[in-house]
Amino acid sequence: MELSGGEPDVIGRDRADGPVIFCDCARESPAGRRSLCYDRDGLESRAAHRPEGCAVESAAAMGVALLSESEYRALQELDEFDLRTSSWIQTPPEVRSLGGALFADRRYGRVFVYHNGAQAYFAARGFRGLLRV
Repeated sequence: MELSGGEPDVIGRDRADGPVIFCDCARESPAGRRSLCYDRDGLESRAAHRPEGCAVESAAAMGVALLSESEYRALQELDEFDLRTSSWIQTPPEVRSLGGALFADRRYGRVFVYHNGAQAYFAARGFRGLLRV
């Protein structure tokens, strides 16, 4: 996680005796993981100006998972993240099957979850990794 600009830290445990949960706690979405489509299908659907990759495959290659919406909201309870950036989050199959993908950020003191086409990518949108050990 650190090689791409992440700042992994322990954010909790599933249970008292369960796995330790690590997450990227960089203030903004890690710089080395931005400008990515959501997944391979989104990337392949771009006719032009394809980015170098996609968030889902990049996370899998790192051995981490994208945060779910509830995990992202829980992370935002620990501190304020993504004040100028945004992060792709796990997208439910019913949204993804229609071509969409979800991302989240914090603005105006609130956490927002939005949607885009999975083929979209932006210089200020990346992803955060979650790892259970």
